[in-house]
Amino acid sequence: MIGKSMDIYESHSINREEKELLLNYMGRDPSHTEIGIFSVMWSEHCSYKSSRHWLKKLHTKGKQVIQGPGENAGVIDIGDNQAIIFKMESHNHPSFIEPYQGAATGVGGIMRDIFTMGARPIALLNSIRFGELAHSKTKFLLSGVVSGIGGYGNCVGIPTVAGETGFDSSYNGNNLVNAMCVGLTTRDKIFYSKASGIGNPVVYVGAKTGRDGIHGATMASGEFDDESDKNRPTVQVGDPYAEKLLLEACLELMQKDAIISIQDMGAAGLTSSSVEMADKGRVGIELNLDNIPTRQENLTAYEMMLSESQERMLMVLKPEKTDIAKEVFKKWDVDFAIVGKITETNNIVVLHNGMIEADIPIKFLTDNAPIYKRETISKNKQDQKNQLSSDIKIKEAILRVLNSANICSKKWIWEQYDRTIMANTLNEAGEDAGIVRIENTEKAIAMSCDVTPRYCDADAKKGAMQAVSECWRNIISMGAKPLAITNCLNFGNPEKPEIMTDFVETINGIRDASIVLDFPVVSGNVSLYNETNGHPIKNTPTIGGVGLIKNIGILEDFGSANVGDSIYMIGKKGSHLDCSTLEEVYNNTSSNNPPEVDLNQEKINGNCVLELIQEKIISSCHDISDGGMIVALCELIIKDEIGATLNKIAEDQLIRQLFGEDQSRYIITIKPRFVSAFENKIKKNGIDYELIGNITSSQLKINDGIIISNSELKNSYESLIPSIMSNKE
Repeated sequence: MIGKSMDIYESHSINREEKELLLNYMGRDPSHTEIGIFSVMWSEHCSYKSSRHWLKKLHTKGKQVIQGPGENAGVIDIGDNQAIIFKMESHNHPSFIEPYQGAATGVGGIMRDIFTMGARPIALLNSIRFGELAHSKTKFLLSGVVSGIGGYGNCVGIPTVAGETGFDSSYNGNNLVNAMCVGLTTRDKIFYSKASGIGNPVVYVGAKTGRDGIHGATMASGEFDDESDKNRPTVQVGDPYAEKLLLEACLELMQKDAIISIQDMGAAGLTSSSVEMADKGRVGIELNLDNIPTRQENLTAYEMMLSESQERMLMVLKPEKTDIAKEVFKKWDVDFAIVGKITETNNIVVLHNGMIEADIPIKFLTDNAPIYKRETISKNKQDQKNQLSSDIKIKEAILRVLNSANICSKKWIWEQYDRTIMANTLNEAGEDAGIVRIENTEKAIAMSCDVTPRYCDADAKKGAMQAVSECWRNIISMGAKPLAITNCLNFGNPEKPEIMTDFVETINGIRDASIVLDFPVVSGNVSLYNETNGHPIKNTPTIGGVGLIKNIGILEDFGSANVGDSIYMIGKKGSHLDCSTLEEVYNNTSSNNPPEVDLNQEKINGNCVLELIQEKIISSCHDISDGGMIVALCELIIKDEIGATLNKIAEDQLIRQLFGEDQSRYIITIKPRFVSAFENKIKKNGIDYELIGNITSSQLKINDGIIISNSELKNSYESLIPSIMSNKE
C-alpha cells in the first residue's frame, strides 16, 4: 500500500477509508501541508460529511429570501431596498476547553460572517447550555462563557438583545455555546464569496497569523474524553478591538466598488476561506505564504494554512482598486497584504520559501469529499409515563418551578451584556424576543432563539417542530411578523445509529414547521460529536428567528399589563403534563411523550394574535411554553411588578391547567374598553380562548384560596443563579 504510515493520518483524524480515497485522488504521497489541508477540509466541521445529504431537505425558499444556505449567512428582504443578514453558529468544543476565549471567539466569528456580506451588525443573541448547576464544572464554565460573550460584544459595541440559557445533566461534559448575529444592509450592497477573474489579486486583511487555533476544526469534529484539556492550545484568542477596526475598514471599502469576493477566515482559517472562494467560482487559487503577516517567526506552511487566528479576512479585489483598498486598511491600522492570485488551474497551490508546499485539485477537497449517509434505525417507542404525586401543593409547586434551573430568571447572565449600546434597542431584557429599531425608519426587527431539549430527546421530530413553533410565537408576541430562521443543530456522535436517526427526524420536523409557518431556513450550522466518554448531549436543535415590525407605532401602548386588564388565554386549556417542567422538577426525570404540535393551529392562532397587536387591541402578550400558563403569567406580573387574580379554574383540573405545556397558546392582557373588539375578532377566527382572570396590584390569587405575594414570586424566580454563583465553595 502506498503512502505514509497510518500514524500521521490517524493523528489528523483521517480514517483508513478516507486515507485510501485521498491517496487515489492524489496518485502520490501528499506533503505534510497537504495532509493538513485534507484533514480540515474533510473534517465534520468543514465538510458536513454526515449531515450534508439531509440538510438539502430543509425548506429554504420564500418570497422574502434573497440568499439561502450556502453563503456566509442568510439574507432576507425587509422592504425599502433594505436587507437583514443573519446566522447562528456553534463554538461548543472550544468553550468547554477554554470558556472565556471559546465563547468570545464564537461571538467574533459569527459577527465576521455578517459583515463579510456587507451588513453592519445590529444585534447579537446567544443560546448557551450547561450541566447541572450542582456539577463541579458548571459554575466555572458558566462564568467564563458569560464573561466571554459579554466581553467581546460589549467591546465591539454591538448590543446583545436576547437569548436563552439551559441546564441539564447531559451537558455536564459538553456545554453548548451557540452565537447568533443579525446585520443590516441594502440590497445593492450584498457581498458574496464567489471568486472570479483570472489573475485578480487575493488579499489578506486583519490580524496577524499565529499558532493559535491550529486544528481547531478537527478538534471540533471529534468526541471529548478525560484528556480533552490537552486541546487547550487549539482554542483561538480573540481581540474585540481588532475586530472593530476590521469591521469598519471592510464596511468602508465595500462602498468603493473594489471587492469581487470576500470570505471570513473562520474554521480552518486560510485553508477553508481560500478553497471555498475558489470552489464557488470554479477557479483556482495560488497563495504565496511569504507575504502572510505573522505574529511569530518561522511559521511553517502547515501552521499558516491551518491557523485559526482571529479577526482575519480574505478578499479578491479588482486589480485597479488595490491601492485604494490598501489606503483604507492603512487608515484603520489593519494589516493588508497581497498574498496570491486567482488562476485557471482549478487547484489550490501553496508556495512558501520558493517551494510548492501544496498543489491539490479543489474538487478533491469539496465536491469529492466524503459524504456519509450514516446508518439509522427504526425506533420502537415505548410510552414512558412518570406519575406525578397526587398531593402536590399549588403554591409550593409554583415557587419550586419558578426557582428551577430552566425556568428561573437569567438576570445574572444578561446583566453582563450591554443591550442598549447603539441606542436602538426598544424593549427590556428577559422578554420573549429582543427588538431593535432600524435607524431612520419606522421599522424594527424582533429576534429570538429557542429549543426545548427534553422534548427533542423524547421525540426528535416533535421537539424540532416545537422549537420552530416557539420561536415563531416569541416573535409574534412582540408584534413582529416572523420572516425566516437560522439553526444550530447540536448532536452527539453521528456514527451511532440512534443519534443519526434523531438528526434525520429533526430535519423532518424543522422542514415541516417552516413550510406551514412560511418560516424558511436561510442559514445554519451543524455541531456533531458533542459527547464525552460516550455520553452524548440531548439533541439540541437551536432555532434562531427574525421578524419584522413595519411600524413601531404599534409598540407605544404595548408591552406592559395594567391593573384592571382582563387576562385571556389564547388556545386550548392546558392538560399535557408528560415531559413538562413540573414533571422534571418533581420527578427529577422526564417522560418521553412531549406535547403535540398542530402546525395549522399554530399558524391560525399566531396570525390572529399578531393582528390583535397590530390593531392595538392587546396591552401585553406572552407565549406559553416551558412551565405552562402559570409560568407565563408569573413572568409577566414579576416584570411589571403587579398582581393577578385567576378564577373559575376547576379544582380537579388546576394542576393541568396551570402547568400543562400544550402548544399554540398565548397569555394576553386587554384593557376593558377593547374586550368586545377582541372577542369579536377571536370568535370570527374560530380560535379557542378563555377569560381566566384580571390584573391586580400586588399578588397572585388563584380561586380565592391560594395567595402568593409578588415579592415571594420574584424572590423564587430571581434568587437561584445569584446564590449559586456567589457561593464560595
